[in-house]
Amino acid sequence: MEMEGMIINILKENKLLTEEQVRDAEKMSIKSGRGMLDVVVSMKWADELQIRDLIAGKFSMGVVSIKDKDIPAELVKLVPRRMALKYEVMPVEKEETQIKVAIANPFRLEVLDSLAIALGMQVEPLLATQGEMKWALRKYYGYEDNMGGGKEKLNKDGEVMFGDSEELKTEIEEEAPVIRLVSFIIAEALKRRASDIHLEPLERKFRVRYRVDGILHEVEAPPKQLQNSIIARIKIMANMSIDEKRLPQDGRIKLKVLGKDIDLRVSTVPGNHGESVVMRILDRSSLLVGLAELGLSTENEKVFQRLIDMPNGIVLVTGPTGSGKTTTLYGCLNSINRPNRKIITVEDPVEYMISGINQVQVNEEINLTFANILRSILRQAPDVIMIGEIRDRETGDIAIHASLTGHLVFSTLHTNDAPSAVTRLIDIGVKPFLVASSVQAIMAQRLVRKICPKCKKQYRPTEEEKMFAGIKAGGETTATFWYGTGCDYCNKTGYYGRIGIFELMVLDDELRKSIYEKVTSKGIRDRARQLGMKTLKEDGLMKAYAGVTTIEEVARVAWE
Repeated sequence: MEMEGMIINILKENKLLTEEQVRDAEKMSIKSGRGMLDVVVSMKWADELQIRDLIAGKFSMGVVSIKDKDIPAELVKLVPRRMALKYEVMPVEKEETQIKVAIANPFRLEVLDSLAIALGMQVEPLLATQGEMKWALRKYYGYEDNMGGGKEKLNKDGEVMFGDSEELKTEIEEEAPVIRLVSFIIAEALKRRASDIHLEPLERKFRVRYRVDGILHEVEAPPKQLQNSIIARIKIMANMSIDEKRLPQDGRIKLKVLGKDIDLRVSTVPGNHGESVVMRILDRSSLLVGLAELGLSTENEKVFQRLIDMPNGIVLVTGPTGSGKTTTLYGCLNSINRPNRKIITVEDPVEYMISGINQVQVNEEINLTFANILRSILRQAPDVIMIGEIRDRETGDIAIHASLTGHLVFSTLHTNDAPSAVTRLIDIGVKPFLVASSVQAIMAQRLVRKICPKCKKQYRPTEEEKMFAGIKAGGETTATFWYGTGCDYCNKTGYYGRIGIFELMVLDDELRKSIYEKVTSKGIRDRARQLGMKTLKEDGLMKAYAGVTTIEEVARVAWE
C-alpha cells in the first residue's frame, strides 16, 4: 500500500529499520498476507507509539491516545457512523466551531475537507495508532473488520454499504447533518463572492460548483449518498414540492447567512442521475449603484445620463444571459428614482425589491403576460416603464406606443451587439418606421473580470494578444499591460470582481432613415461608427490599457 510504503521509508530514514529488516518484512508480508507494518510491530522492530510519534513529528501533527479518553455519546453522534467508517475518523473533542478527530492515516488529509463540509465546522486532525483506531471504531460504532462478521461491507469506492438499501436510506436521513451542510454550502458561496450555486448529480458523484466573477469553479463535493437529502432540504426551504421529481420547479429562499439577509432564486430540473439544482444569489447591494460604478467611460456616462433624463423614448440594453443587463437597468432606475416620478416595472421574475418603485411580476398561468400587464399599467399614468424583456411583437408594439405617448421605456433584448437589436425588433414583427421613431439609444454590454489589486503585475503581451489589440506583429508598444499572478485574496485566479464593457449607439436622423429603409445591421453599424460609437472590443481594450482588465479577458467576451 502507498501509505505503508511511505511509513516504511520514514522508519528507514530515522534508522528504526534496516534494509535487511525491510526485505524480511516484505517476504513475511507476502507469505502471511499481513501488512508490512503489522509484521514490523509483531517482530518488535518498532512499536505503534514510536511509529505514531515519528510520523506526527514529520507532519507537524498533534497526537492522541483514544483509550485514555471517555468520549461522550453526544460527540460520537456528531459524526455519523457511516462517515466515521468511511473516512476512518474518531471524534475526540469539540469546541464551539471546531472538532478534533483522531486519524490513523496521515496521507488521507483530503477526507478532512469532506468532513468539514458535512459538519459545517473546522476539523483538526490528531494522529492515533492503527490499533487504537480499530479499537475505537469497534467500541463506539460497532465496526467489525473481519469483512463478514458484521452487517456492513465496503463497496469498490471504499464506502460503507448495508445489505438493505432502505436501511441505508433511513440511516442517512436520521444521521446526516444535512441542515448544517446546506447552510455551509450557501455560506461558503457568499464568502467566495459567488453569484450562483450549482448542485449537479452525476453518475458517481454529487458535484458542487460556484460561479465566481462569471466563471464556474468546482469545490469539494458532499458524499453522493447525501444527494437526495440535500436536494429535499433545499426544496423545503424554497417552498417547493419534494414529491415532484419529474418536472422542473422554481422557488425562492430568504435567509440570513453570516449576519446578512440574502435571497436565493432556486431552480430544479430533472436529470438522468437526479435533480439538478441552481441557486442564484440575489445581492441587492450590487444594484444600488450609479452609472459610474457600472463601468461606463466618462464620455458614455454623460451621453447615457442625458438619455435616461429624457421624457420619452425607448432605451434598450442588449447582451446574452449573464452580461449584467439587469444590473444596468436597475442602475438607471436608481438614478432617476425620485418622489416626483412614478416608475413601474414588469418583470419575469421580480428578482430585487426596490423601495419607491412599483414592480409587477409576470404570471402566465393566470394570463398575466407582459402584454396584458403593459396595457393595464399604462392606465396607471407612469412616467417611466421598465420591461424585463421584449420577447414578441405584441410586447414590442405596446412598448413602442407607450414611448410615443410620453413615457420613458427601458427594456432588454438578447442580441450580440447594438446594431443587431434593430434587426431583431423588425424580425419579431415591429414595423421599421415605429422602431425608427421611438428608439433613442441601444447599448450592448458584456462583463469582464477585473485584475486583482493585491497581485497585479506588469507583463509583455503575447503576439496573439498584440494582434487582437491591433498592435503590429513583432512590434513594440509603449502601453503598459497588467495581469494578476494569483493570491489568497482572489483565490488564486488573478481576478477580483467584474466591470462592464459597453457599445452605446445613439440614433440620429441618418440612422433613423437607415432603419426605415431596412438597411442591414452592417450598414447601421458603419454609420454608428462614423458617429463615434466605440465597439465592445474597443471599450474593453481601453479598460485593458487602463490596467482594469486583461487583453485575454476582453478577447474572451468581445470580438469583431
